Amino acid sequence: MENNKKQVLSCIQPTGDMHIGNYFGATKNWVDLQDKYECRYGIVDYHAITMPYDVKKLRINTWEMALNLLAVGIKPENLFIQSLIPEHAELGWIFNCFASFGMVSKQTQFKDKSRSSEEKSEGFISVGLFDYPVLQAADILIYRADYVPVGKDQEQHLELSRAIANRFNNQVGKEYFVMPEALYTDTPKIRSTADPTSKMSKSSGEKHYINVFSDEAKIRKQIRSAVTDTGETPEGEMSPGVENLFLLLTACGNEQAHAALMTDYVSGSLRYSDLKQTVADTLVATLAPFRERKEELKKDKKQLKNQIKYTSSQIRLRAQETLKEVKELTGLLNVKF
Repeated sequence: MENNKKQVLSCIQPTGDMHIGNYFGATKNWVDLQDKYECRYGIVDYHAITMPYDVKKLRINTWEMALNLLAVGIKPENLFIQSLIPEHAELGWIFNCFASFGMVSKQTQFKDKSRSSEEKSEGFISVGLFDYPVLQAADILIYRADYVPVGKDQEQHLELSRAIANRFNNQVGKEYFVMPEALYTDTPKIRSTADPTSKMSKSSGEKHYINVFSDEAKIRKQIRSAVTDTGETPEGEMSPGVENLFLLLTACGNEQAHAALMTDYVSGSLRYSDLKQTVADTLVATLAPFRERKEELKKDKKQLKNQIKYTSSQIRLRAQETLKEVKELTGLLNVKF
């Protein structure tokens, strides 16, 4: 029976821990999309080495990210590790020859990341950091993805992927690659509970993020200490800290509590201690199944690794098919055993 589901592709770098900003802002959406689309989700360790990194930590963080993704609901058959599918890198090289130097030079994230890389490595900036948007295009196009879940800050990368696909199609005289489209979804942008004017981020320090798999006591402590009013919010406006706590209730799906507490807020009778208690209760209840699932998965890490290696090998079959056809279209030779 023919599968008529549209294809979705999204990837994440192996940063190890997963905080609630990552979960509510991206991976929860990934889990939900699995019911509607044929999804492939990659842990992109090739991309991770474009910045200064620790070799041992990279391998540990890659498997940790796989464990985290499975624990929150990503189906194993949809998950792959990029370096287990070398066709990504080979297609990336071919795409270098179809990518405009000018367009790659305009990628705004390179400027930010190169400054960070220069600070961490005494002036060294890798060519890979400059070129990674082309590899990202290969990640997308090698599976002929119809949709890519993106935020507004990632539109430029998708535009480059479309430009490469269009130039390739024109060069070979065939509409081979589909033009991937952005898949915009309503995903909450969770902010740091310690500094709600900034997004939740591990790079800002431990107090600025809440780990999805933290124990109950730590989660409650972090919510209790969440910043509410700083005295700098204009009169009549909700402070960023209070807004962030209400956003967490919505993200967890506790609309009933959100409505009741919002009524108290509007009437001026809301006690922040009540808001924090409800948010903590809701967050603990939402995250507990993930922590339990992760503990279950950790009992047999060897089996988990073998499973992901197998699913990567199965997903690789599609990548190999695409690369073979691309090499035929571009006049390159295919290895035949």
